[in-house]
Amino acid sequence: MAITSAIVLFAVVWFMTFLCVLPVRLKTQGEDGKVLRGTHAGAPVDPQLKKRALITTGIAAVIWAILFWIIVWEIVTVRDFDFQNRMNPEPEVLQDY
Repeated sequence: MAITSAIVLFAVVWFMTFLCVLPVRLKTQGEDGKVLRGTHAGAPVDPQLKKRALITTGIAAVIWAILFWIIVWEIVTVRDFDFQNRMNPEPEVLQDY
């Protein structure tokens, strides 16, 4: 895996994780009973974005490491998803004797 691919994979995993972490333990203004004028009742009271970003980075790093390991060690490859056999056959490995 090239360095660019690894960075892009981490960015995708980070943002997907961030979107999953955002609503966890979120207290809205409507639940708090103090809706500020001009805001929606579903707006967070205290979003704690820095804390959530750090949590997201830790979780994303673990998920990224697992995916990186699976890709580098070729545990799952593109050929595993070729259910209709449309890819060319795998090239034979020549051995020196």
